[in-house]
Amino acid sequence: MPRTRSLAWSELKIGVLTIAAIIIGALLVFSLTGSRGFFWQRYNLKTRFGNVAGLAAGSPVRVAGVQVGSVKAVEFAGEQVDVVFDMRKDMRDRITTGSVAKLGSVSLLGEGAVDITPSTRGAPIPEWGYVPAGKTASQLADVTDQASVGIAELTGLIHDVRNGRGTVGKLMTDERLYTELHQFIASANDLTAGIKRGRGTIGKLLNDPKAADALEASLKNIEELTRQINSGQGSLGKLLKDDAFANALTATTANFRELTDKINKGEGTVGRLMNDRALYDRINAVTTRLDELVTRLNEGQGTAGQLLKDQRLYENMNKVATDLSSLLVEIKKDPKKYLNVRVSIF
Repeated sequence: MPRTRSLAWSELKIGVLTIAAIIIGALLVFSLTGSRGFFWQRYNLKTRFGNVAGLAAGSPVRVAGVQVGSVKAVEFAGEQVDVVFDMRKDMRDRITTGSVAKLGSVSLLGEGAVDITPSTRGAPIPEWGYVPAGKTASQLADVTDQASVGIAELTGLIHDVRNGRGTVGKLMTDERLYTELHQFIASANDLTAGIKRGRGTIGKLLNDPKAADALEASLKNIEELTRQINSGQGSLGKLLKDDAFANALTATTANFRELTDKINKGEGTVGRLMNDRALYDRINAVTTRLDELVTRLNEGQGTAGQLLKDQRLYENMNKVATDLSSLLVEIKKDPKKYLNVRVSIF
């Protein structure tokens, strides 16, 4: 009897230890997979990428950086790849049609992950539904490719410089260009030295207090002039500030424009002169005849021309005028002597 009881207790101990081991194992599994929950606490979703960049089953699925699921399968779908993953059901309200799935990485070594942006806008995606895919972030391989392209371009640039291509290449290989650049630098140094010694306008301005004072006085005068204009003083100030003056100037401009329009339309004497061909021809003919008359007078043609050119005719006419004046004087003195009127009646 005592031996029988001892065997029962041994079996009981083994059973207790077995149950404890199972409980510990379950707790260990739950602790390791606590972020995912049990199978009845998860549901399945999909997304589709053009390139999964090494993503494999078991890769983590994160929402806002928190792991809430894992990849179950990676399957081809035509030219693209479907990624099947399970998620915790409490994420259903955060994964909606407004969410975006992108490829991410767990570490710099390139271990893949699926990153989903949470969104409360839109409708929750049902089980086995597709989460919209976004633009994949640059992977380490992409960065390496870009670095390779940059290195290749840099190598080509160095090759061109060594062959004398471009400004830098010519500067490094063309002796004449180097000499000209050296001369230019020397000239610039001489110019700087001259300015420091007070040569030229800039040198005097930097070193001569009188030149600086004169420039300052000029700036003050300009400032005072600007102040007067802004305050409405002078013609420019009135033009800017006085509305009556501005209106008068505007009216004058309008009148001048109206006058110009009338002239262009041929109205008035000036307008007809500028636009009436017949009037212009008549005036031109009169001017031509006047020129001919003046020419004939200068040549001594006609009575007036001879009067202007013939000295003897001028003297005779002057003598006749003198004698006539003397006769008029004598008549005034003794009218009866020269004026004898007889009246006879038949």
